[in-house]
Parts: sequence; structure tokens; C-alpha cells
Amino acid sequence: MRIPPALRRPLPAATALALLLGGCGNDDGAFFQGYAEGEYVYVASSEPGRLAELPVRRGQQVEAGAPLFALEAGRETAARDQAGAQLDAAAAQLEDIATGKRPAEVDVTRAQLAQAEAASRRSAAQLRRDTDQFRIGGIARSQLDDSREQAQSDAARVRELKAQLDVAALPGRDDQRLAQAAQVEAALAALAQADWTLAQKRQAAPAAGLVFDTLYRVGEWVPAGGPVVSLLPPGNIKVRLFVPQEALGALKIGQQLMVRCDGCGDPIPVRIDYVSTQAEYTPPVIYSRESRSKLVYMIQARPAPEAAARLHPGQPLEAAPR
Repeated sequence: MRIPPALRRPLPAATALALLLGGCGNDDGAFFQGYAEGEYVYVASSEPGRLAELPVRRGQQVEAGAPLFALEAGRETAARDQAGAQLDAAAAQLEDIATGKRPAEVDVTRAQLAQAEAASRRSAAQLRRDTDQFRIGGIARSQLDDSREQAQSDAARVRELKAQLDVAALPGRDDQRLAQAAQVEAALAALAQADWTLAQKRQAAPAAGLVFDTLYRVGEWVPAGGPVVSLLPPGNIKVRLFVPQEALGALKIGQQLMVRCDGCGDPIPVRIDYVSTQAEYTPPVIYSRESRSKLVYMIQARPAPEAAARLHPGQPLEAAPR
């Protein structure tokens, strides 16, 4: 059958690889062709900065939590120190409000009260003398009035200073304490934010795996969100296989296959975790009996993490049911 020109399209890369490899290898028994694929973890910082440290290299195996890179953090360190100092100041102010006046301030008020009490005693004695003198006509009424006013003023001063001593022993008003407590909470939040921003300048491996690539060199500027290291954990290696449509019905999710590859040693067991519902056959000609044998479906399987290190992304594979 002649294929119309409009339907002549190149095969997808994955399908082409499967069909090309189908003519190779051992033809004894059913087997499927495919390749290994990696799902990379791109480690980046949410903050921009110049790359200061890169202690890992391509091809290196790292453990979970191992340092991967660090950006310059002078500005973030200063911001964190500032937030810490503001928290200390707010906490000290709250403590000062809660305890009333300082002992030295109370001592000053007590000294002023002693002076006022002495002045009040003198003015009271002077008032008694002037009262006696006025009765016998020794002084004018204006002088008696002056003495009475002075005695009243000195007595009022004594009452004022006693009230100040009572107030000095009290903590700040409730609304003052609540307002200052809110300032402390705000300072705590600012410090937490500064700590988080500073921590973003250093990134560690989220899981054990292979350093597949490093994307910047020390001294280069890294934008916010720019990946610096691509990591390949063993659990992120998967196998993609391409199965003829007549064999698809015998495969199901969870089924185990045995994968072989050049230089891999013993076959590697993998389990199917995905079966495509779409045929990867082009051009989409009429599905006659002759063309049905050329249809393939992609299935996806994963090896155990301990065996995944034997596979490399892009590596051609062949698999057979166990």
C-alpha cells in the first residue's frame, strides 16, 4: 500500500530507537526494547547571589544532607544580625514596662519626698505662729494668708511625691504591655524570615544520589531560582520499554520484568508502574492486520534503588517477562 505524502512523518525518537533495536540482540524468546531514563532533581536557591562555594563535582556520589553549594551571604547575614538586635531591644522594652521604674529612679523620688516633708513641717509651724500673732494683732491678715497658702502648697507636694512612689511600684498599663508584646512578636517574625533567607544561601542534597551536572562555576552570578546542581537519586531512575500491541494484553502494572543491558552484569528486576494508552506508531495509517504488528506502546518500570545505580540514563535496554 502506498502511503500518501501528507502522512509521511519521521518517527518519534523513542519509537525509532525501539524499532531500530528490535532487529538486534538475541531473538530467542519474547523481549522488549527500550532505554533507561533519569528524573533529575535541580537544586536551586530562592535568593540570587554570587556562587562562593561548590564542593561537589560531576559524577560524585553524595549522601542526603551533604552540602552542594553556597552563595555569598554578606547582606543576608547583616539583615539577620539587625533582626536579632531589634528583637533584643523589643524584649528589653517589654521587660522594663513590666517591672515599673528602676530602683535609682525610685530613690530620687524618695529623696524629693523627704525634702517636701521637711518643707511641709516648716510651713505648718510657720502657719501656727502666724495664726497666734494675728489673734493678738501682731501681723496683718495678708501675711497670715501667705503662710496658709505656703503650708497648703507644701502639703500638696508631699501628697504628689507619695503618689509617684506608688505609681513607680506598678507595672506599665495593660495596653502598653500588649502593644510592646506585639512588637516582640513582630521582631520574632522578622528574625525567622531573616534566618530563612540566610539559610537559602546554602543548599544541601535533599536525598542521596549522583551529582549529574553542575551548571555554574565559582564566581558566577546565580539568579534567583537558577539551578546550580542537578542531582539524580537512585529512586529517580526508570526504564522505558516499547511493547508490540499483540503483547500488551499480557502486561499489567506491578508485574516484574528482567532488564538486560551491555555491561550491566546479571539481569536487573524492574516493576511496571505505567502502561501507556496511546500507540506510538506514525504515520497513523489504517490499522490493517499487516500494520498492527508494527504498533508499539510505551510502558514504564522502575528498578529497586540498590540496583538502579547499574543503569545510566539513555542506555539501551532489553527486557523480558520473568
